[in-house]
Amino acid sequence: MSTYVLVPGAGGSSWYWSYVARILIDAGHEAVAVDLPGPDEAAGLPEYVDLVCAAIGGRRDVVLVTQSLGGFTAPLVAQRVPVRAVVLVNAMIPAPGETAGDWWDATGWGEARTAAAVRGGYPVEFDLATYFLHDVDRGSPRLASRTCCPEGT
Repeated sequence: MSTYVLVPGAGGSSWYWSYVARILIDAGHEAVAVDLPGPDEAAGLPEYVDLVCAAIGGRRDVVLVTQSLGGFTAPLVAQRVPVRAVVLVNAMIPAPGETAGDWWDATGWGEARTAAAVRGGYPVEFDLATYFLHDVDRGSPRLASRTCCPEGT
């Protein structure tokens, strides 16, 4: 079976992957959800890449799964360690040489988010629950406590 290394987006919390990790484990795979130092403004892509590479370690048959900002981390990881596949889940995909800061302006995300909110009838002001957690069960103990899954669970 494969090892799925699950990389979160900008928040950096492995708890995002708790349900997916359980499904993968139940199917006989290994799942390693990586915590990244999202709130640490001094940490950037080099630190993220180091942490993901450390989580991969010497594992073989690795499928690297990244979400959102993880789209910037994935190609840098794949340059350093062998991975069988890279899966991008709603990932930010940079143009060659594009920085994460440049990506926001180049994609027109702000205007698109506002237009979608107006069309969908939800608040235009950014709210984490509205924009990122709208389809997550509010009764989830993991969501309520914001705990993350340990490596391999």
